[in-house]
Order: sequence, then C-alpha cells, then structure tokens
Amino acid sequence: MKKVEAIKGFSKLSKSAKVAWVISNHFKGDKEALQLLDTYTHSDGEVQKLHDEFIENTLSNFYMPFGVAPNFLIDGAQYTVPMTIEESSVVAAAAKAASFWMQRGGFKTEVVSTTKIGHVHFVWRGKDSEILQQIIQDSYQQFIGDSEHITANMTARGGGVKSIQLVNKCDLEPNYYQLEAKFETCDSMGANFINSCLESFAKTLKRLVSDASELAEEDKYLQILMSILSNYTPECTVKAWVECPINEINEGSMPNDEFAEKFIKALKVAEIEPYRAVTHNKGIMNGIDSVIIATGNDFRAIEACVHAYASRSGQYSSLTHASLDDGIFKFWIEIPLSLGTVGGITSLHPMVKFAHEMLGNPNAKDLMKIVATAGLAQNFSALRSLITSGIQKGHMKMHLLNILNQLEATDTEKEQLVEHFKNKVVSFSAAVKAFCDLRGIEQPKKEAR
Repeated sequence: MKKVEAIKGFSKLSKSAKVAWVISNHFKGDKEALQLLDTYTHSDGEVQKLHDEFIENTLSNFYMPFGVAPNFLIDGAQYTVPMTIEESSVVAAAAKAASFWMQRGGFKTEVVSTTKIGHVHFVWRGKDSEILQQIIQDSYQQFIGDSEHITANMTARGGGVKSIQLVNKCDLEPNYYQLEAKFETCDSMGANFINSCLESFAKTLKRLVSDASELAEEDKYLQILMSILSNYTPECTVKAWVECPINEINEGSMPNDEFAEKFIKALKVAEIEPYRAVTHNKGIMNGIDSVIIATGNDFRAIEACVHAYASRSGQYSSLTHASLDDGIFKFWIEIPLSLGTVGGITSLHPMVKFAHEMLGNPNAKDLMKIVATAGLAQNFSALRSLITSGIQKGHMKMHLLNILNQLEATDTEKEQLVEHFKNKVVSFSAAVKAFCDLRGIEQPKKEAR
C-alpha cells in the first residue's frame, strides 16, 4: 500500500483541489476514479452545492436506493411509506406485510409520550447534597428565566422545559452529580434546542452555588464536566399493533393455529435469547432505519436508543411481542423514537422534502407512528418467512439481481435467469452455475465476490 503523507489544512482547500489530492495520492491519478466521482456528482450545480455543505470535505455523492412500500393502513389512513436502504428484500417484505394487514383492519398506533432528556454532568465536593438539592429546587424559575431567550419560541409552540432536578451519582463515581432536565420539543428532534438550554442551565447552576449563603466557602467549588442531551429517550415512545381472529390469518402454508403457535414461540425465543434477539431486532431496524433515513432523521441516534431500550431489563431482548387470547392473534411493538419533521435537513434535502410530502407532511407524532409501523411490518414478514419457507427463499430471490450484476449479465440474460429461478431455490453457487451454463463458459467473465 502506498504511503500517503499527512496533509495540513485539507479542509481549507477548494473542492477540486481536494479531489485532485485524493486521486493523486490514493489512485495514482487514475482517470477512472476521477470519472466515478464526476458520475455521482449532481449535474445541477445548486443542488450539488447544497449537498456539499451538509458535511465537510465533500468529494461527491453516495447514492442509496429510494423506494416505497404502498398499502400501509395506519389508524384508518392510507400511506405510501418511503424507504431508503440497499438491502434487497426489505422494501418487498414491508410492502407484503402492509398488504396482508390492510385486509385485516390495518395497523393501530398510540404515542405514549414525547418527553426528551438531557443532563448537565458536574463534580461537586460539598458535604451535604441535600443543601444542593434544595438550592436547585428553590431556583427552578431562575433556570427558566435565564434560558428564556432560548426557550421563548419553543414555549410558544407548546413545548419547552418540563422539569429540572438533581441526580446524585456519588455511589457510582465520587462527587459526580447530574442536573437532569426533561423537554418537549414539538415537531423538532430538538438536539440543538436541548443542548443550548443545558449550557444555559450549567451557567446558572455554577452561579447559584457560588452565591449560596448556606454553603461554606470550601463547598462552593463546582466543576462542569459537560452539558449534553441524551439519545436514550425511554419516555419518548410509541406503540403499534395488529390483530385479527386466528381464523383470518390464512397463511396457507400451514394451519392457522400452528402458524400462531410457531410465531409466538419464535418471539419467546427472541425475548429470552440475546443471540436471537440481536438478529431479530436488526430486522426491525431494517424497516425503521430506512424510513428514518428517507425522512432526514438521525438513524444513529435511533439505533443507539432502541438497543439501550431493548436492554432496559438487564438482558437484551425482543422489541416485539405476540399473544393469542380468546381466538384473537395480536402482534405489537413499543419503541422509543425521538423524531423531527422540522429543522435539520428536513427542509433542505430535496428527497427528504419529497418523502415528507408523500406522507402528507406529518407532524412528529404521526411520523413516530409511521416509523414504528414500518418496523413492525418488517418483523412480521421476517418471522412469517422464518417459521414457514425459511428466510433465504425470498431474500435470495431479491438478491439474485445483485449476483447477476456482479457477473455482468446482460438484460436479456437477467430476464432468462430470473425466469429460470422462478420455482427454484436461489444460492450464489446456483446462480453462478446457471449463468455459466447460459453463456456456455466454465467460469464467469468477472469473478463475483
């Protein structure tokens, strides 16, 4: 591997200079590499400029498929759900589940709460934490007043600060405390709002302790460690569920009662076995993340929060559950989703704006419902496949085109091979063999990896 010298001031170079440096130092000036970057650069200069300014050191764009899953009936309203993902079978699985449940009453949802949380983490070596707690409790209006220049607009929209309290963590780390604040951020995800409030609270806290007459001078030293929101939002949750009489499951491949029994047992495995739960929840997040990305929200924050939530009992467990009571099959999810429909790139990225408009420009609560439903639909399809035909049958049929593209099959060859595998099990080796047989060659022109 070629040794590349460190470069200073890279971010200050023009875009063309950055591209030239990367091509020269990592691709030996390869024109094909330069052409690839040009191919994925938007032809409209204004659109490209918008994308360039989302992050630092932009060279080009990285495309992801933008698909849709129609026929989502959610609380009586019909949606076509946008999904941005590269995994072959996700959109097809979500659409299939949506159509299945549309005929059985659709999805029902409930937003439980939209409370978000943040902390001022600090060190205080004072002797009596009850005095500190009283100071904070008595000074609530001081915290609110000092941050009013930040909260005024949010408060006018029905949001703002919900509570402020002291949390003593000295049993875990000597002299460590938190000022814990809870927020309502309406239709915005609220990260910048929350962090700005917390930084204001930190200044107020330090001043209050310094001026407190009830504290000895040696107890007035307080060190702010950091002021930051938490992406763990267990009080910002939404429920989604489907249900129908057992005799309406009509799976076809097995009796209804056997299907329900296997489905519920498979979920029990995901509840008690972390090895299964991780894969199970990953499938749920296939549906959730794809809508999160399409609508311009932060899928990394959602992932971190969801997996922490799945571990809240002390053991990592399933996010979905099912039951069969009095002949009624029910399947549900309860999940934390801190989402926004204003702010960030929601009004900047053209495809994000398109996605929101296609959904009818939902508010944050409605988007929570849609996203949770997409995760539930994805999980239903995955579990249905697992307990009937197996997961690979449908997945590999969708993956077939990826294999054929790696083999550089022509459009005509693709049509013939898709037809060939219509009633056959797809595997990588079987696809390669069929391709070679069709071309009359021993090995493909380009080895697939």
